[in-house]
Amino acid sequence: MSEILYIRLTSKPQLPISWLVWSNSQKEIIASGELADAHALVNIKDKAENRQVIAIAPSSDVSLKALKVPGKSQKSIRQAVPYMLEDELAQEVDDLFFAFANIKHDSNDHNCFTAIVERSKMQQWLSWLSDAGISCQQLIPEALLLPLHEQHWTVIAINEQFVIRQGRWQGVSLDNEQWSFMANQWQQLDPVPTLHHYSPIADLPVVVETVAEPEELPLALYAQYPSNDINLLQGQFAVKRERSPARKYWLIAASLFAVTLLLNIGSKASQLYQLNQQNALLEQQIIANYKQAFPQTKRVRISTIKSQLKRKIAEAGGSSNSEGFLPMLAKLQVAFKQVPELQTNSLKFDSKRQELRIQAEANNYQSFEKFKSLLEQSRLQVSQGAQNNQGDRVTGSFSIKG
Repeated sequence: MSEILYIRLTSKPQLPISWLVWSNSQKEIIASGELADAHALVNIKDKAENRQVIAIAPSSDVSLKALKVPGKSQKSIRQAVPYMLEDELAQEVDDLFFAFANIKHDSNDHNCFTAIVERSKMQQWLSWLSDAGISCQQLIPEALLLPLHEQHWTVIAINEQFVIRQGRWQGVSLDNEQWSFMANQWQQLDPVPTLHHYSPIADLPVVVETVAEPEELPLALYAQYPSNDINLLQGQFAVKRERSPARKYWLIAASLFAVTLLLNIGSKASQLYQLNQQNALLEQQIIANYKQAFPQTKRVRISTIKSQLKRKIAEAGGSSNSEGFLPMLAKLQVAFKQVPELQTNSLKFDSKRQELRIQAEANNYQSFEKFKSLLEQSRLQVSQGAQNNQGDRVTGSFSIKG
């Protein structure tokens, strides 16, 4: 989809929720706004229709961990992660949800990258969206949507918080008080990080180099740097794709097809017999019609009727080319049935000009006009010749092309 609806979720339902519709093809904002709280999500339900929806999990609720985990298979590595982190996590492992990234390793030989969220928080976010009638395909940690500057950090201010990306799999969210406290810690790092900021930031109490980037709306910045590293909607929270109506009834249709196929096979023998009988009857009717048209013919075989007809057409029209003659004759037959008082004196087909010439007579001029009108309705080109009144009869001619 070329347009995506971004929704930045919040830690609490009463906090304002930002949203933005972004055009991937135009690289611009289609619409944006802010909702009063989670209950107001229903107000943008229409904007989610026929668009991909990406929800953004606030960094304050997501912990990113890069680990070195012994193990050969991804399954065994991921199963070991909760127990490795159990001592440093403030909550019970069973209350947390561990989502895993599509990253194999980094320069520090980490081989497992996980995002940790409270299960209740995941359930809460998804219930907000579900209650609003919004179907979400992706849920991405906020910090991972910021631009990645090698060896430097990226920061943007949103809703009285500072979202910071410190590396490919590092990011935090700080309030004003935490911002000042952490700045003192940064000064002790070697090297001291350089901050690329896309919005005005609070003054730092220590000397930290900053680079002012062009200011952006936070969600517009996120839309320009989509992340394919992780989707929190996995495992028990994976998106259950609805079957299309065609797929939904596929099994029923397949069963019906199988039954129908068996019935068809069973009836093929009787149908074939009936078709053979009908074919024999049709051949008899063709021969009878041919003899009626050409009573002088003594012997007729179904295999030679086509060549005999060509010969008769050649005799009538001066050529055996029946490409235009037969279709034209079929249309004439319909017109003759509707104007029975019009009688044909002569009929000749010019194969070179693909033209049929008719000499006819009738009781009045109206019959000629009606006959011409019917031919034109059959999409034939009709030229009407001179008409003469001979006693109580009218004679005339037609030149007809397909």
